[in-house]
Amino acid sequence: MGKYAEAGVDVEAGYRAVELMKKHVARTTREECVGGLGGFGGAFSIKNNVSNMTSPTLVSGTDGVGTKLKIAHILDKHDTVGIDCVAMCVNDIACAGAEPLLFLDYIACGKNNPEKIEQIVAGISDGCVMAGCALVGGETAEMPGFYAENEYDLAGFSVGLIDADNMISPDDQKLGDVIVGLESSGVHSNGFSLVRKLFDIDNNPDVLNKHYDELGKTLGEELITPTRIYVKPLLEMTKKQLSKGFMHITGGGFIENLPRGIKPGLAAQITKSKVPVKPIFKLMQQVGEIEDDDIYNTFNMGIGMCVVTAPENVDEVISISEKFGDKAHVIGELVEGEKVSFL
Repeated sequence: MGKYAEAGVDVEAGYRAVELMKKHVARTTREECVGGLGGFGGAFSIKNNVSNMTSPTLVSGTDGVGTKLKIAHILDKHDTVGIDCVAMCVNDIACAGAEPLLFLDYIACGKNNPEKIEQIVAGISDGCVMAGCALVGGETAEMPGFYAENEYDLAGFSVGLIDADNMISPDDQKLGDVIVGLESSGVHSNGFSLVRKLFDIDNNPDVLNKHYDELGKTLGEELITPTRIYVKPLLEMTKKQLSKGFMHITGGGFIENLPRGIKPGLAAQITKSKVPVKPIFKLMQQVGEIEDDDIYNTFNMGIGMCVVTAPENVDEVISISEKFGDKAHVIGELVEGEKVSFL
């Protein structure tokens, strides 16, 4: 009765999971990493990073994947949600113009299945490679009786660095500045409680295998698509001083997130006809009979990141975006006001 295994925690499975994930973590290593995986803390030297900075400033971000994990559980596909986890953290950090340096993950599960944990960490490592940051550590917590055997939760934490003199600020924004939107890869990692309700996924999980012509794939394939990581184009725009504001379009959609990066007294005016609304959002709006105000206040609608820039810099912002594989569109401008408006 006194053994940990008898309480449902398999210590040996934990050891095996760590061994399986090591090769994935190795792909994310940067020269600043100190020591290896397995210590009590992940060490990362910033000596060289701050040598030319007058005011080195750390920028941190933490987030999870939310109920999108329900889709992963039903599909038994776990190799992409790690990308979502990284994206939700590093995209926020990059909005300050900061370079994400390191990432840590937290996986809580009902039963430690080493092969499943490896898939999750493989995705986290993919995301770290895309963002250029190092996976320096994490935690896998086996919690029987708290989570079902086949369920897990996933969250992450990232730290970035920037010279405060170069931090992105809306202070220089002016009337008539342009809003450029970088396309999303789909729903990303927000609004999945509503997505599940619209398609009745919890009661009818087989709907994920239904092929929709307008999507060109099954619903499950569409919904499991990982969040786009925008770090590299945002860092280049920051370096070239092209941005007056970055806004990550997450939960709350356009209406909540755009004001977060705009100077008081100015507001975003979005031209709906210029937003490349993806088929999944049109389908959801049709299925749920959702009003425009509601859906634009919940989902990204096809734009995952917005950039505020001067009119003369629009072409270069679009060129940098496309250089890194992100399609970009002029979707609006700054006008007088306090609230997001639509044309």
